[in-house]
Amino acid sequence: MPALSTDEMRKIVRKIARTDPAFSGIIKASPLCDIGVKRSGRGHYQTLVNSILSQQLAIKAAATISERVRGLCGGKITPEKISALDIDQLRAAGVSGAKTRAILELTDATINKDLHFSKYPKMSNDEISAELTALWGVGRWTVEMFLMFHLGRLDLWPVGDLGVRRGWEKLHDLPNQIKPEELELLGNQFNGHQSIVAWYCWRALEAEYPTRKG
Repeated sequence: MPALSTDEMRKIVRKIARTDPAFSGIIKASPLCDIGVKRSGRGHYQTLVNSILSQQLAIKAAATISERVRGLCGGKITPEKISALDIDQLRAAGVSGAKTRAILELTDATINKDLHFSKYPKMSNDEISAELTALWGVGRWTVEMFLMFHLGRLDLWPVGDLGVRRGWEKLHDLPNQIKPEELELLGNQFNGHQSIVAWYCWRALEAEYPTRKG
């Protein structure tokens, strides 16, 4: 079941705007954040594979490679179908050597039940992060995106993400780039709802939204 109703999300968004009025404009100009409201239709494994494929790639390029891999798997990415592929097949689909290794390690860990996917709903962010980052090629950013957009966790504050920092700077008309450690502290005022704040920071970059000085 989704963690939140749309009414609950609206209450949270209004609270964010009251806490920091710099977000009022982008909140009004954007659709309602759906983290924790919209349920992911993908399984944990498939989501992680797609996250790995998307690392450091433009959206269009990542989508193209993901579609090729899905085609190799007969339309659905599963650990069994990935394990049956040759490394050369993945490389020919455009998957880098590093990402191929990461996907194969994820696949082996999934098949061997080293990953406790069924327990994730009750595990903490830190517990899930520790389990996933133990895999080669799965870093903090990949886990944060998984927790936010797949598991619907509301309390992630991905200050290492450049888009979050640039969005914050735009919304607050900052003359200089903010450091991750500075933004980490500023996120404390949104405890429990940082994922939603991050989502609107991304929206600030995506939308044609003027700064407050404009």
